Amino acid sequence: MRREEMADLAAFVAVAEEQSFTKAAAKLGMSQSAVSQVVRRLEERLGLRLLSRTTRSVAPTEVGERILVTLSPMLRDLDASIEALSEYRDRPAGNIRITTVEHAAATILRPALARLLPHHPDINVEVIIDYGLTDIVSERFDAGVRLGGQVDKDMIAVRIGPDIPMAVVGSPDYFARHAPPSEPGELVHHRGINLRLPTSGTFNRWNFRQRGKTMRVQVEGQLAFNAIAQIRDAALDGLGLAYLPLDYVDEAMAAGKLARILDRWTEDLPGYHLYYPNRRFASPAFKLLVDTLRFRAG
Repeated sequence: MRREEMADLAAFVAVAEEQSFTKAAAKLGMSQSAVSQVVRRLEERLGLRLLSRTTRSVAPTEVGERILVTLSPMLRDLDASIEALSEYRDRPAGNIRITTVEHAAATILRPALARLLPHHPDINVEVIIDYGLTDIVSERFDAGVRLGGQVDKDMIAVRIGPDIPMAVVGSPDYFARHAPPSEPGELVHHRGINLRLPTSGTFNRWNFRQRGKTMRVQVEGQLAFNAIAQIRDAALDGLGLAYLPLDYVDEAMAAGKLARILDRWTEDLPGYHLYYPNRRFASPAFKLLVDTLRFRAG
């Protein structure tokens, strides 16, 4: 393949991914008209229409989508291999995008980044909070953080934290109106403050250990959120019971604002893992981040 043909294909991929000639031009460091001419030249050479264009939008055609699916990973691998040459520089550099849940961001990512970033000013990290099971390849993330059991088998997974003790808590005001349950089965008489999971559209179930077996309980209630900070605040307001990481409510418990129940039944969740696709040419910055996050027991 000639050099100009490779450049034309790279320009098409940029437009298809950005779904905008303007954004693609900025990404490529070219004028919008030049990018448009390149894509038109590619379409003429192939004899195929690769992009559907309107005054408001740009999107790949069916043929264009097939080309994009093939080319996009190849170009990312090429970019990664070139970026890996920065091993010959004095300092790791580059941008890293991570999708995670808020508890992992607060308890694992933020402390690790506080240790890492001050010593490596050329590394930039973007952390996106999302409870969905994100496809990090299609969404163009470098890595994701989820519980161990939620990581796809085709991903490389690195454990970055210990198992997570969970707690069922309620406020003194709530327990003044509702007698605390003595076993998980009695939760049917209580109101739960639930976490909505965007991928399945269902509520997060509460895990307990009873008679040597794991049981997952759905606690009905009037209130649900898509983030645990609001769940904790609602529990503090006496609006129901909350199922949350123990370290997320320990201060409120110590202050007497929340009380823990069913602690002998509550089962720990598997620890967080960093997951990412196979990266033969992982950048020094990414390797450094993985090493910083890697969980070391004891």
